[in-house]
Amino acid sequence: MRARRLVAVASVAVGLVALAGCRSEPGVAAYVGDHRITEDAVTEVIDDARAKNPAPTETSEPAEVPAGAAPRLPGRSEVVSVLVLSEVCDRVSAAEGYRPQREVDPAQIAQGVGLSPETDYVRQTAELYGCLSGIPVGEPVAPTEQELADLVAAGKRAGAVPAEVTVEQAAAQLDGEQLRFALANRNSLAQAVDAYDVTVNPRYRPLIFPVLSFSAETPIVAVGVPLGEPGSGAVSDISTPKPKPTAGPTDG
Repeated sequence: MRARRLVAVASVAVGLVALAGCRSEPGVAAYVGDHRITEDAVTEVIDDARAKNPAPTETSEPAEVPAGAAPRLPGRSEVVSVLVLSEVCDRVSAAEGYRPQREVDPAQIAQGVGLSPETDYVRQTAELYGCLSGIPVGEPVAPTEQELADLVAAGKRAGAVPAEVTVEQAAAQLDGEQLRFALANRNSLAQAVDAYDVTVNPRYRPLIFPVLSFSAETPIVAVGVPLGEPGSGAVSDISTPKPKPTAGPTDG
């Protein structure tokens, strides 16, 4: 059996760093420099998603949700990631003169997460991916042996790589242009975030923003940037956090 083809989740990797001990005000989910993202702001996004995507009942009219996608409200961690990364991307773009290279249609995001295109979370995510498309990405990066081993292990947990397939066999199928470009994306955003004073409340640790997933149906992360302090202390880890929706455009 062959390992399943990887699915790109976003055009660029995204990262956060952990909350410093001196910045732990109650009610603050994260900081970007002197900008505070409050827990109330996170709640507002979730409440909006709940209001615009009510649970269906036997007597209700069908919701305006993209066909083939079951509605799933975003979790607080997902919302924090979008709010923080939007602020980071805006600042990086302003400082470096980056301009979006493409416009992301909210309907495309809605198709992946199963929410109405009118949802604030969907709109903000679309704007984020548009902004991130303007951040330059370097040359493709070859994975290390450890990264390939971690990738195959994650694929087996996701059911995308058969248990009997060896690391060498799976790595030969998975290591290609798509994986190497995802690693370059991850590194590019990690460097951009490192240039800013970004901290995240410990309640959201560990977080990982996905760059490459094993499939749209079971989006276990293949490549992602840790959002917060990863256990290894390295932003290059390939890991498998709680599954997140494939919010970004895929390449099939």
